[in-house]
Amino acid sequence: MPWPLERYARLDDMPEGHTLHRLARQHQRRFGRAPVVVSSPQGRFEAGAAMVSGHVLKKATAWGKHLFHHYEGGRVVHVHLGLYGTFTEKPVPLPLPVGQVRMRMLGAEYGTDLRGPTVCEVIEEPEIADVIAKLGPDPLRADADAELAWRRISKSRRPIGALLMDQAVMAGVGNVYRSELLYRHRIDPLRPGTTITADEFDAMWTDLVALMKVGVRRGKIIVVRPEHDGGAPSYRQGRPRTYVYRRAAEPCRVCGTGVRTTVLEGRNLFWCPTCQS
Repeated sequence: MPWPLERYARLDDMPEGHTLHRLARQHQRRFGRAPVVVSSPQGRFEAGAAMVSGHVLKKATAWGKHLFHHYEGGRVVHVHLGLYGTFTEKPVPLPLPVGQVRMRMLGAEYGTDLRGPTVCEVIEEPEIADVIAKLGPDPLRADADAELAWRRISKSRRPIGALLMDQAVMAGVGNVYRSELLYRHRIDPLRPGTTITADEFDAMWTDLVALMKVGVRRGKIIVVRPEHDGGAPSYRQGRPRTYVYRRAAEPCRVCGTGVRTTVLEGRNLFWCPTCQS
């Protein structure tokens, strides 16, 4: 069954790990194991595009919020979408580029345009290790080392709400998963990492893996349990409901207490002071 054509855009927060894994799978299906034509209509990636254009895209992978296109010959296109990066995919032939298209990739049946990434560069296969060395385990990867994330959390006095967003602790978790995961497990986001028990961490990790897998499959962050999925609408039309994310001052879906918000290490944080006390 063909994957739906989608525009990956996040206007309020950086794309989270499930988006990159979904993109990797989609690019693997649509462009993998065949030569692709790569260009840079904007011009900023012109030299990099020339290095891989015409080569076979062997596979596409993701680690956290990083996407890797692996080409025959050992070259890799490394992409980080940042806050504003988007991929737009359509069947070929694609129309003339509109806007600042950093990279255009054309396959036999589909094409994709990349706009606004923080990173779009060509690296060599061994250099992937340098990128990954700065990242924590990715819950969506089969090789994820949950114990490593636990050690980093349990030894830190930083708030758990900050630690979950630290890509060196756990790769791929963004603001929505952070806020919603802590709510689902009734954990105060301001608790120091040193106070999180092994059982609490294990439960959160297991839940996070399951939630992010749903995100990959559905292309949406779905976190509200069926029995709570009613009442006040989502923070944005077309988005699934959340428990606390982007719901400041609105009543908690479970207890009715007003949802609180603050800025924690530069990012908006949301929680219920009653359910997460």
